[in-house]
Amino acid sequence: MQITIDLPDEYIQQLEPDLGTLSQHILETLVVEAYEVQRLTSAEVGSILNPNRFEVDAFLKQHQAHLHYTIADFNQDLQTLQQIQQQ
Repeated sequence: MQITIDLPDEYIQQLEPDLGTLSQHILETLVVEAYEVQRLTSAEVGSILNPNRFEVDAFLKQHQAHLHYTIADFNQDLQTLQQIQQQ
């Protein structure tokens, strides 16, 4: 999908020196917002922005979009680890 935003050139010239490529900044902002409200996973963030997993983690951390990892998730991971160790 392609989205078009009508913005006068004077504002683009005003914003781009601070934000870099405006279209990339808007895309990143949208992705971070969608991640924060749990509409996208970190894997989906990576698919949209094309970095590797570590770059996705660094990107989300830089934008203060924290991992949605609950106590239940931790307990499930711990149980899985214990099962693997018993094998």
